[in-house]
Amino acid sequence: MSSLTRKIVIVLSTAIFAFVAVGYVRGRSSDEKAFRALTVYSEVLEHIQRDYVDEPNMPAVTNGALHGLLDSLDPQSSYLSPLEYTDYRQKGASGAKAGAGLALTKRFGYISVISTLPDSPAEKAGLHLGDVLEKIAGFTTGQMAIEQAQLLLTGDPGTTVTLSVIRRGKTEPQDLDIALEKMAPPKLVEDRLEGDIAYLHVPAFEPGETKQIRDRLIQFDHQGAHKLILDLRDCSLGSDQEGIATAQLFLSSGTITTLKGQTINPQVSSADPSKVVWTEPMTVLIGNGTTGPAEILAAAIADNHRGETVGDRTYGTASYQKLIELDDGSALFLTLANYYTPGGKEIPIDGVTPTDPVRTLPDDIGELTDLNSPPPSSSVSDPVVKKAVEILEAAPAGRKAA
Repeated sequence: MSSLTRKIVIVLSTAIFAFVAVGYVRGRSSDEKAFRALTVYSEVLEHIQRDYVDEPNMPAVTNGALHGLLDSLDPQSSYLSPLEYTDYRQKGASGAKAGAGLALTKRFGYISVISTLPDSPAEKAGLHLGDVLEKIAGFTTGQMAIEQAQLLLTGDPGTTVTLSVIRRGKTEPQDLDIALEKMAPPKLVEDRLEGDIAYLHVPAFEPGETKQIRDRLIQFDHQGAHKLILDLRDCSLGSDQEGIATAQLFLSSGTITTLKGQTINPQVSSADPSKVVWTEPMTVLIGNGTTGPAEILAAAIADNHRGETVGDRTYGTASYQKLIELDDGSALFLTLANYYTPGGKEIPIDGVTPTDPVRTLPDDIGELTDLNSPPPSSSVSDPVVKKAVEILEAAPAGRKAA
């Protein structure tokens, strides 16, 4: 690379970061940290260009810096270089119909598992919360966007994808082949427990899920059930709007959630008494695999004192992202706003804390060693279900929606 080219790259890189810093400071006029960070970046870039052991690949340096900039924000925000974004659009246009059934996040800079859908290839392969996917189809997941990872895990039915997995509690990766399948929408799981307690597990909030839940609630009422256990453990996929709409089935008044960000005016979602179908006592089961729309629903029930939440703290991901295309052909997946609980807590920061904790996992996911933890079920041998039954048995029937 010529000296002139290196200087141009440095000037352009500095301009990019200056633009980011100025925008940041305009929003927080008293904060000078962004300017100081820009000065440090400029100094580091100069030392790399002048003092590094070999002549550096400055475009690669800048590309790495941009990836790191987005990765430092939150797991859902990512940078895609022009080449990466072109590949992403091409794969997305293929119309592949088979998948793995995984809910993903990022940990330690790599793609990681939150939960798996019931009867999915991922569940059959034994993947669990906390497993780190170091490589997918031979591609390292360091600095990989979650959306890129999901595309690598889709394809034609029967396609085999090789994963390099660091199992929770382990330090060395192992290869695992996973066969993609065309999956039907995950089904609600219903049961009838002792007395008049109904049980309903929601595996995901896919489009149309609220209507199915509504139909089940009406069915429970006709069958004489007067108390409900709503199980949202390992519920990590789906539409935020479905989670909000489901909350309206239980709440006659109050706030469900508020979506807000630096450039997003607060958007308040509220209860609607005309949509309520269940006014009886209820409990909601949550855990570390509960994210997104399920977190919105659980927080709405708890903060409006409509029912107790039982289990572990949720993972904390409920937020809104936008795909932003840049002039050079690159793109950003950028978090523009976060969902807040009715009590004012920022879900991606605080998660949803249960009103009645029942610890089933350690605080540090890396400490997990049981690779065969059972999926959510209605069994009263499950300590979370047992606690929910105790709460409902002590509650009088006929409690009205908040």
